[in-house]
Amino acid sequence: MNSSLIIIVAIALAIILGYCTKINTGFYAVSFAYLIGCYVLGYKPAEVTTMWPLKIFFVILAVALFYNFAIINGTLEKLAMHILYRCRNMTALLPFIIFLIAVLIAGMGAGYFAVMAFLCPLGLLLCEKTGMSKVEGVIAVSFGALGGANFMTSMSGLIFRGLMEGAGYGDQAFSYATSIFVMTMIVPVILLLGLAVIGKKNRRQSLGEEIGKPDAFTQKQKINLWLIVALIVIVLSAPVLHMMMPENGFAAMLNRNMDVGFVAFILSIVALRFQLAEEKQVIAKVPWNTLIMICGVGMLIEIAVRAGTIDLLAGWISGSIPVFFVPVVLTAIAGVMSFFSSTLGVVAPALFPIVPALAGATGISPMVLFTCIIMGSQSTGGISPFSSGGSLALGSCATEEERNTLFGQLMFKATPAVFCIVAVIGFIFGIVYIII
Repeated sequence: MNSSLIIIVAIALAIILGYCTKINTGFYAVSFAYLIGCYVLGYKPAEVTTMWPLKIFFVILAVALFYNFAIINGTLEKLAMHILYRCRNMTALLPFIIFLIAVLIAGMGAGYFAVMAFLCPLGLLLCEKTGMSKVEGVIAVSFGALGGANFMTSMSGLIFRGLMEGAGYGDQAFSYATSIFVMTMIVPVILLLGLAVIGKKNRRQSLGEEIGKPDAFTQKQKINLWLIVALIVIVLSAPVLHMMMPENGFAAMLNRNMDVGFVAFILSIVALRFQLAEEKQVIAKVPWNTLIMICGVGMLIEIAVRAGTIDLLAGWISGSIPVFFVPVVLTAIAGVMSFFSSTLGVVAPALFPIVPALAGATGISPMVLFTCIIMGSQSTGGISPFSSGGSLALGSCATEEERNTLFGQLMFKATPAVFCIVAVIGFIFGIVYIII
């Protein structure tokens, strides 16, 4: 019990110190993992080193390297502009178009932050020109980028699958990750439908010539698009084929040996041979901060798993809270944590390991619990002014007055509203479980 208390305090301290000092939370997590592992639990330093989540590190590195080609040579940004140009006279559908562009570009590998960086300023500008609410624009871009990144072969989706496999759900990881992707697509659409009805009267009907026709794709960009399609098709075909033919030996072998990291490395060689981008730039653009954060927190969580802290926490939740309230409680905990910290780097690595014990104690499907964690986390992490998404949105504002207005709207209206809607969905999950 004493060691578990120390570990819980260490996890909380790593999150708080990371937020307050602006130093990567992963550095604090690795340090605490070493101090607690060696001096409290009696592990050797070499044993603590093996707790670094090597599989997740490898997958993120490989996939980031591959998708960096399309980011550097402008393939994804140009694709977004081509779609937007073709939809310039459909302003009634503009929030949904921006949302789908963000989903597509993030799902094709740009990742959440890259999409926010180039699409959020454009989205806010379009809000200004059409009369669309800026909150609507931020929700469209941010939740679109989050939903796309949650796609099973994109960055967040792969991280979730890796964490699920680490929790003992290797065979079900793909279907559970699919549930997360689907639900994080449904919630924003519901929000955008409501906002579209509210703000319909203030919207212009057309952007006319205000969006210029983008240049045609270069030969290298066309090749890059085909390589991205190839990666998605190759990686998705194996689990889909196995689900369609579970008794087929070849399908089972293909699914068992399919690894997105290795496929990404092979296709990266093809991209280098076609000189789609410079190798040094591709390597330099790897999200090292995210890697350190995810893997560092992963080490500390592994310490918690081995010390029995995770089982203790799961036992407390299942023993103190009525079963039908468990999904909404997980949703709320994840939402509060993500208000100040990262979904990928902190919330998912911290809460996913408690799912097996919680599912066993309550009988609730692990898929429901995983989905509630991510829905709750991204409900605040996508638009809270203190989160990365909210900060990028505020940084995209043209004036200080506009920034202050948007801050208040996100802080006191949008974030609480989205959090409450997602909490209700978590509650419905719990009720549905009881009924079924």
